[in-house]
Amino acid sequence: MIRFESVSKKYPDGTLAVDELDLVAPSGRITVLVGPSGCGKTTSLRMINRMIEPTDGRIWLDDRDTASVPTHELRRGIGYVIQHAGLFPHRTVVDNITTVPELLGQDKKRARARAMELMERVGLPAQLAKRYPAQLSGGQQQRVGVARALAADPPVMLMDEPFSAVDPVVRAQLQNEFLRLQGELGKTIVFVTHDIDEAIKLGDQVAVLRVGGHLAQLASPADLLAAPADTFVAEFVGRDRGYRALGFAGAGRLPLHHEHSVALGSGLGEAREAGVDGWVLVTDAEERPQGWLRTDRLADAASGETVVQEQLNLGGTLASENATLREALDSALSSPSGRGVIVDGSGLLLGTVTASEVLARIEQQRVAADGPSVRRTGAGEAS
Repeated sequence: MIRFESVSKKYPDGTLAVDELDLVAPSGRITVLVGPSGCGKTTSLRMINRMIEPTDGRIWLDDRDTASVPTHELRRGIGYVIQHAGLFPHRTVVDNITTVPELLGQDKKRARARAMELMERVGLPAQLAKRYPAQLSGGQQQRVGVARALAADPPVMLMDEPFSAVDPVVRAQLQNEFLRLQGELGKTIVFVTHDIDEAIKLGDQVAVLRVGGHLAQLASPADLLAAPADTFVAEFVGRDRGYRALGFAGAGRLPLHHEHSVALGSGLGEAREAGVDGWVLVTDAEERPQGWLRTDRLADAASGETVVQEQLNLGGTLASENATLREALDSALSSPSGRGVIVDGSGLLLGTVTASEVLARIEQQRVAADGPSVRRTGAGEAS
């Protein structure tokens, strides 16, 4: 557990970066610090491992005041990952990962074996072990940075915007890999980001800081979206917070419709007959959805042409049978046919659902949550 106890940081020029911060980051959980530029989130993070010394207050690591622990000893138990990975450019991937264990006196052979295990764990192929950082992509460098931070098996991890320097696709992959790793390892993590979507996706709890280093709200992602503490938090979280909040509510058993689909390689005449409202869903031979086909643009069925991958409209995300309301609604809204595709755990087609049906389920859940005794008396009020 990490506990901030009335912690402040004031610089010699009078700048107050953090002002009497009280905050607890529970053991084995991810606490995300988020807020606008100048809110003190990175300063707060760096005060944990004393890269920045607090001006006032105390920071506790479990039952130890970090100010009473020699910095070199403190940092041995804390992994640190930064935005651009901070790798040593003259050292190979495997040597970067083994840096801390070897400094701590670990046998070189054992350290390298552990490094190879960590590379696999963070999704790096073994053939990259002898490459240098300049020979890696940005996403690969970030993975090396995470592996290096894990190499000494620290109980605490500090992560300062580690995924912000990569493109959106790679960033999503890194976030998913990070959550998978945390599920296996259960580290105590403090994570800094300026992106509220990243904070909501990754955090077990989210601390929203306002300029001047004041804590505006500390809450779970679901509670933060459902009940912002004030106008500042509401505006920072965003106007579409209601839609994002659907990501924390299961859709349950949706009223699925049987979808007349055709398989890749089928005749276009068959596709024309199966189409509904100008669209037909195309699957592979095992009934895994592949995309949508416009039936009003099909060639003459007599031509003998068949449905091929290049003819498909790939718009429309797939939602699983255990989807959240947000995933189910997105599948319908993003589908060119207006019908969201629902699949089972193996990716096999179960059926389709419309946006209006998902919205009806949202309303049902809202009414059920309010309860029969709740009577609306005005905006935001109930009695």
